[in-house]
Amino acid sequence: MSLRTLFTKKALTRASGLGPLAAAAGDRGLGLGLGQARGLTAASLPDLPYDYGALEPAISGEIMRLHHQRHHQAYVTNYNNALEQLEAAVAKGDAPAVVRLQGAIKFNGGGHINHSIFWNNLKPVKASGGEPPHSALGWAIDTDFGSLEALVQKMNAEGAALQGSGWVWLALDKGSKKLSVETTANQDPLVTKGLHMVPLLGIDVWEHAYYLQYKNVRPDYLKNIWDVINWKYASEVYEKETA
Repeated sequence: MSLRTLFTKKALTRASGLGPLAAAAGDRGLGLGLGQARGLTAASLPDLPYDYGALEPAISGEIMRLHHQRHHQAYVTNYNNALEQLEAAVAKGDAPAVVRLQGAIKFNGGGHINHSIFWNNLKPVKASGGEPPHSALGWAIDTDFGSLEALVQKMNAEGAALQGSGWVWLALDKGSKKLSVETTANQDPLVTKGLHMVPLLGIDVWEHAYYLQYKNVRPDYLKNIWDVINWKYASEVYEKETA
């Protein structure tokens, strides 16, 4: 893949693992901007599909506001800045600058991809957040993990054990059609594990996702976040990717 197509709309959609669902949702589904500069697509902060305080008491409104307006916005801003610098470096044929910028593009682009998925993985309790999957995804979870409870325990354990910052994922292997629990460090998106890995559910275990409310007790955050998980969204992605 060339540098100029690294984070085009198509590449971002594929990297996010949302596939046809993201394409059907259009740019707004991933928070992608429409502005393009010579093939490089800028990112934009997506609106949340709920109010900041709608996930309380599992996640406080203050955390959600800061997480969305400050942290996600920073990834978007820094990613777009890196793209501008990359365009200039490519135009000049400045290979060292192109190589140097890859880290910023991966980190900030990954942060944008991961958070765009994360917001859709959450849903207020009053809007059926936390209701377990009863469709094809529910059957797949029972087959691959034994039960939903076993999956939750595994994701909580791996998320709590993750050193430093990162993400814990419920992933679909498009090749084998099997589900697995994966972790990624920092803001690495699941695509870094392979293009065949599709994120169905991602939980942010960076401290900025929970510290104001849960302090350093990450296991409590992981326990409570299941009350606001949007299993309908995860099920839709699973059905689209296994059709």
